[in-house]
Amino acid sequence: MSADRNGNLDPDKEAAATLALTRAWRDADALYGHELDAPLAAAAQGEVAALAALKDQFVGELAFGTAGVRAEMGAGKLRLNTLTIRRLTTGLAAHLLAKYGAGCLVMVGHDARTHSRAFAIETAETLSAHGISVKLAEGIAPTPVIAWALLANKAQAAVVVTASHNPPRDNGYKVYAQNGAQIVPPDDIDIAARVAALPAIIAKLPPRAELIAAMPYRDVTGYDRAIAALPPTHRGGLAIAYTAMHGVGDAWVQRVLGAAGFVVTSEASQATPDGTFPTVAFPNPEEPGAMDRVLALGRATKADLVLANDPDADRLAVAIPSAAAASGFAMLSGDEVGALLADYLLANTSGKRLVATTLVSSQLLGKLAELYGVDYRETLTGFKWIANAAIKWEAETGGQFVFGYEEALGYTIGTAVRDKDGVAAALVFAELAAHNRAQGRTVAEHLADIRRRTGMYLTKQVSKAFAGAAGKTAMDELLATLRAKPPAHIASCAVTASDDLLIARGDAPTSNVLIYRLEGGHRVIVRPSGTEPKLKIYFEARSAATDVSAAQAEAAATLARLASGFLA
Repeated sequence: MSADRNGNLDPDKEAAATLALTRAWRDADALYGHELDAPLAAAAQGEVAALAALKDQFVGELAFGTAGVRAEMGAGKLRLNTLTIRRLTTGLAAHLLAKYGAGCLVMVGHDARTHSRAFAIETAETLSAHGISVKLAEGIAPTPVIAWALLANKAQAAVVVTASHNPPRDNGYKVYAQNGAQIVPPDDIDIAARVAALPAIIAKLPPRAELIAAMPYRDVTGYDRAIAALPPTHRGGLAIAYTAMHGVGDAWVQRVLGAAGFVVTSEASQATPDGTFPTVAFPNPEEPGAMDRVLALGRATKADLVLANDPDADRLAVAIPSAAAASGFAMLSGDEVGALLADYLLANTSGKRLVATTLVSSQLLGKLAELYGVDYRETLTGFKWIANAAIKWEAETGGQFVFGYEEALGYTIGTAVRDKDGVAAALVFAELAAHNRAQGRTVAEHLADIRRRTGMYLTKQVSKAFAGAAGKTAMDELLATLRAKPPAHIASCAVTASDDLLIARGDAPTSNVLIYRLEGGHRVIVRPSGTEPKLKIYFEARSAATDVSAAQAEAAATLARLASGFLA
């Protein structure tokens, strides 16, 4: 394609190139190629909308977001399909061979989404074709199990085909580095550059079957032992209602929590893995209505606790009994679960320790760390930053990483898994609840006790959707306006400091994040999502009132003003 001196592509040549690539893709993509017949015919007849739709599928590169790629499944260079999986894996193979040479081992796993198994096999076969050994999970497994297996097998990388809690139409390609954490720069940059340098369509090379070994169930039961060894061990005696949200978690949670003495009753309609997610519009425990069935199960079984994993079981949602709630249970926020787990673990461990969270999570964890006299790290959004910060701190200090979390329901305990782990978090939270019962208090009373010691912190996230290319332009313009004219007040609260994380600070990574610190300890953070076409806004209000009820009312009122007064 030619371009003028300003870098603009010739529209006619761009259209011709798009149509040529679309035709080639239709013939090469056995899975989705047939979907291109109608739009190709329409675009060839000059229909502008049809050509624009094809450009959305074929012009550009799949961007590496949170440790890999997440996108809609379908035909095209910007969709996930067999051809894009092959291309991504070819770039990954080149990266691994350049970094480690021959003899690499990669663990490959997948969730239960549509085509996840096929994409995992394509990944394994492509790696083997480049001389890289693979252990391919025999069946579906939680994402944290594959992250654990990477370390247990001393592999150089891992790939998990999963889109976590995204809608059914999506899938993803998550990459882990040798240290067990999701990839960060420079690895992700190098992989992306190698992928971008490849042709759009890569012919399939003959796989080397001798380099592909199955990772059977017996190889991952070590994960169960590693999780069971996590401190502390106040176990058993609770009835738990649980849902896997049509994902992969049910067998693992039943086994791990059952071995610890907990009675787990699964919501039957959501226990079987099903990539179409027939009973939920959006398979994310945070979404309205997603927890309705398991909450009803909790009422019916008089459960002491309600737990839910997202479809790849790396996140955990928690609800506790509440007479004031219409459902009979109060949902805890990610920050509340994080505070409870941190307090429980810090109270039951000793020595030089670290806790960590992301900058969009509550400031409460930093306050708890201060009270316990332990080290604290606040990282960019994404568990890859928490895990890598913990690994670096351990190497520098010889101390023990105890706990990390992010407000989006992700938690990691100890070092068995260097990523968020919804199965381990389910076990430790159940132990927390059992310990509280043994002490004669409820989980709600434990949370109130934390707030008496730290002050009240309340958080709320608001998302604004920006669909398509026009939406992305509008989102970029909004962020540019905020940078050019940062607010002096938000909902009558003075902004005392503004931070733009796109501005380089020493060797700290940059990120498209704006932080506004307000008088009274309140905070507003703005960032685009790394996995969805959304602008995410995080509000936090603080109250230092000594009475918990009064503090909660004051912080809630402030939070409501902030949320309604910013970008209204």
